[in-house]
Amino acid sequence: MDNKEWNNQTVVKEFILLAFGNIHEFQILLFLVFLAIYIVTMVGNLLIVVLVTTDHHLHTPMYFLLANLSCLELCYSSTILPRMLEVFLTGNQSILANLCFTQLYFFGALATAECYLLAAMSYDRYLAICKPLHYVTIMDARSCLQLASGSWIVGFLVNFVTTCSVTHLVFCGPNVIDHFFCDFAPLLQLSCSNTLKTQLLIFVLSVVFGLLPFLLTLTSYGYIIRNILRIPYTIGRKKAFSTCSSHLILVTLFYGTIVIVYVLPKNNTLRELNKAFSVIYTVLTPLVNPFLYSLKNKDIKHALSKALTCQKDQTVKMGEGV
Repeated sequence: MDNKEWNNQTVVKEFILLAFGNIHEFQILLFLVFLAIYIVTMVGNLLIVVLVTTDHHLHTPMYFLLANLSCLELCYSSTILPRMLEVFLTGNQSILANLCFTQLYFFGALATAECYLLAAMSYDRYLAICKPLHYVTIMDARSCLQLASGSWIVGFLVNFVTTCSVTHLVFCGPNVIDHFFCDFAPLLQLSCSNTLKTQLLIFVLSVVFGLLPFLLTLTSYGYIIRNILRIPYTIGRKKAFSTCSSHLILVTLFYGTIVIVYVLPKNNTLRELNKAFSVIYTVLTPLVNPFLYSLKNKDIKHALSKALTCQKDQTVKMGEGV
């Protein structure tokens, strides 16, 4: 078959996701563990979205961005975990090529959007701590909406370009992906065509649209930490740091593992641990998000307590009516 025919078709119709290798004896255990993680992730993040939406005390820029992050984590987890659970439960490791590319697109889009949302949240904390007198005027409803919607739009537009580039590659031979989801790097390794242009495109877009929010986040926290250290009283420093510590933990967890997986050179040790680190930013980060923001946040705990009290009162009234 000549090159013109190769350019217009994908020979491989499905891929094989190796997930975590030949661990058949632990499949049921892994299924139960990741099912519990998925349920807790969905319930926790959905709870934050509902609380922020229904409680008018949480209608502030910080919680508006937090609700967007929780909504994103819901989508993010649903892109990765259901397919993984199916592999553990049924042992069916095959995935249609079109479904693989769809997962690739949504994973990349949501990951990019999360980078920008985290940058927006760090900017919000920077204004609250370093520019408190100008906070209300700068972070108004319009600015919050622009920051949130811009994060989603950039993520989905950028990854439309990169995913289209991958789908135009030829996959004519090996179809085994040594990962638990469809990611760019393992897919490019399977292509029979020259992937140099695609790799260059992904690299340029990653630098422009991935490095930028990372640097903005670092800059914001650089100013935040410097400002906190200037506070003369220990109690004041603790109070200021408590307002951004949860977000800083999430940023460190998310970006730290991404740097390990995608940036650091791959020696034998890192290559073997690659999937383990990928679990952290794809599975564990959405899981810990609601705990970080609910366990340490008085406003969230108060809103939850109020919602539970209202629900209890309604239940009692219904019981009395019966």
